[in-house]
Amino acid sequence: MTGSKPWYTSKTIWGSLVAMLAGIGSAFGFDLGGQIQADLVDGILKIIATAGSLLAIYGRFAATRPID
Repeated sequence: MTGSKPWYTSKTIWGSLVAMLAGIGSAFGFDLGGQIQADLVDGILKIIATAGSLLAIYGRFAATRPID
């Protein structure tokens, strides 16, 4: 592998977390199908990307010095 990325943009991490929560939910009678789990992972990643973009825009406006 070349390069790196933040952990929170990893589909593997989010997929594992969603699968873990689905397993716990299943133990209590709440069942998530595979497609719902995949949709949750995609939705989470889209929210993270949007939040990152908004944070970058806010950071530029909140900056006290110009970009060189």
